[in-house]
Amino acid sequence: MQPMTGINVLEFSTMITASFAAMMLGEQGANVIKVEPIELGDPMRFLGTRKGGISALFANCNRGKKSLRIDIKSSEGKKIIEDLITETDVVLCNYRPGVMDKLGLGSDHLRSINPKLIYCGVSGFGTEGPERGTPAYDPVIQAQSGFAAVQGAGKEGPEFVRNLTCDKVTAYTVCQAVTAALFHRERSGEGQNIDLSMMDAGLFFLFPDGFMHRTLLDDDVEHAMPLSELLYDLTITKDGGITMSAANQAQQVGLLTALDMLHLFADDRFNSAEKLIENIADLREILAAAFLEHETEPLLAKLKENDVPAAKCMDYDEVLGHVQYEANQSIDQFDHPLMGNMIRVKSPAKFQSERVEPGAASPAHGEHTIEILKSIGRTEDEISSMIDTDLARGQG
Repeated sequence: MQPMTGINVLEFSTMITASFAAMMLGEQGANVIKVEPIELGDPMRFLGTRKGGISALFANCNRGKKSLRIDIKSSEGKKIIEDLITETDVVLCNYRPGVMDKLGLGSDHLRSINPKLIYCGVSGFGTEGPERGTPAYDPVIQAQSGFAAVQGAGKEGPEFVRNLTCDKVTAYTVCQAVTAALFHRERSGEGQNIDLSMMDAGLFFLFPDGFMHRTLLDDDVEHAMPLSELLYDLTITKDGGITMSAANQAQQVGLLTALDMLHLFADDRFNSAEKLIENIADLREILAAAFLEHETEPLLAKLKENDVPAAKCMDYDEVLGHVQYEANQSIDQFDHPLMGNMIRVKSPAKFQSERVEPGAASPAHGEHTIEILKSIGRTEDEISSMIDTDLARGQG
């Protein structure tokens, strides 16, 4: 089942956010056309590990799409977009605020052509205010929305989540907003403009737990230890590491049972929930020494026998080979026509208990240009003339 079947998406983007969002919509059935510049296309094509002229990062964010290679700054390029818009349901764009308007392809103009269009503009910081035109990448948003502060809490200073977290959080937020707008259109017949910033998406995602100590403002607030201090324990064993989260008394009993250390509950420092939290640093020091006496797999088995949430800290290969991913049918291998054999992770949602299969191979730059131009009525001669002009421009 692909619930987005019949929805046409036009993507104007570079890098992660809108690309990943468009791919997720495509995995659920939408037809996605990625509009790429004449010269090199999306620069993400060249970032990181690559083969066949396409990076793994690009492939992971752009499978199942069609690539249209045109110059949207030209009058003919603009006319092509206007023709496509008549049959488009969703536009995703992550250019800086005002860029699409300067090109004559802003939300107001495109929605005047197709009033049912959902236009989602993604920016780094929003369309108003002093930062509106500032370039934004994931580390910048992590710094400004609090991720670096949360990761560095209790350490020497701010730290990053070493992953494009805010880019992808924003992509998921885009998908939720777009599907909500499509639902509204289904009931009302109205399209709309969506304005969404990475900074807002990052703070909204982080806030519930990351800023709970900044939520309540009255003087009589009872302050408590952040959940991150209680739940996130990485404990080194003889041969690796285990993370475990003993969040309630039953799990704490299970933890000490697995370690054969139930006597700690008689210790005055730990004989109540309040004292345990108050002396958590002492308990962790004791547990750290105890974990060093055990090997990972046998101890992990004991923790699971006692219903303690725990996992081995796995390396990359162990993650991809985990039996639970096999049971969930989460991962497959695919022979890409340009990139060769590659691993794909499938979209996580199942519909009617069926896993949505990944889309076709990520496209080569401009791979579907002729097909798309024919679909909007361009003749062979017109297409040949455009391609010759664009090739000359791209080489210039």
